[in-house]
Amino acid sequence: MSATTAARKRRTASARAKALPRIAPGVLLVLLALCGPFLSPHTIDTPVTGPYMTPGNGAPLGGDQLGRDVLSRLLHGGTALIGGAFLVAVVVTLVATLLGCIAVLRPAVGRAVERTADVAILLPPILGIMLIALAWPGGGRWAVICAAIVLGIPYAVRIVASAAAPLAASGYVEAAQARGESLAYIALRELLPNLRATVLALFGLRFVEATYVISMAGFLQIGPQPPDPDWSLMVRENAPGILLNPWAVVAPSLAIALLAITVNLASTALAPPFVRRTVTTS
Repeated sequence: MSATTAARKRRTASARAKALPRIAPGVLLVLLALCGPFLSPHTIDTPVTGPYMTPGNGAPLGGDQLGRDVLSRLLHGGTALIGGAFLVAVVVTLVATLLGCIAVLRPAVGRAVERTADVAILLPPILGIMLIALAWPGGGRWAVICAAIVLGIPYAVRIVASAAAPLAASGYVEAAQARGESLAYIALRELLPNLRATVLALFGLRFVEATYVISMAGFLQIGPQPPDPDWSLMVRENAPGILLNPWAVVAPSLAIALLAITVNLASTALAPPFVRRTVTTS
């Protein structure tokens, strides 16, 4: 093993150790949200105290507008949001990565993607979700997820294409094209390995965006409907009693914010630390 290789491995191990504090909170929060239904002290639909009662009497975060335990509903309310945001982030990232690589290798596709992204950026996400919800009555949460995917892909493709454009003009890609390699080979073997940091960062951003869009749709009651224990619905339903029991609104709001922040930090920390150097020296 050369000294350069050993030094690079030591730097990689050090970077991973430094990234752990940023990864752990996101992992713990996601695990808590997924395991929450098994940890809740009460059922989600049974009143255990008075409406908007302050913490106490077996309700650590007090009661909601119907006297149901806020903590129990909080522990149940993150599963659907995390699942929906994760699905949106995965689909958007995969499709955007594929189309972005194709766009830089096929200029005609790149121009079409750019025009589509220009139109999609002008459409507010909530307006797009409302239009899709109207066109798909009864779609519920799936309508919101599909809308978030459709609206998120064009802009994400532009990000990937911008990162892949310098790589497409590099010598090793031109050499692969001169050898007659297929489009799939060039995209998967030459471009994608050097886009790992971009893809991971994009996944984090798409997760945050999906969390925001799905939560906003839930607040507007597009998607989840009462009495579902959804964090965004909890904010909407308990807003009138915020002065009586602030935790009924503050707790789900903090959960949404912490979820978006910690997952984004984790995805950024997981990005390969030496990708930029690999790209510039290839």
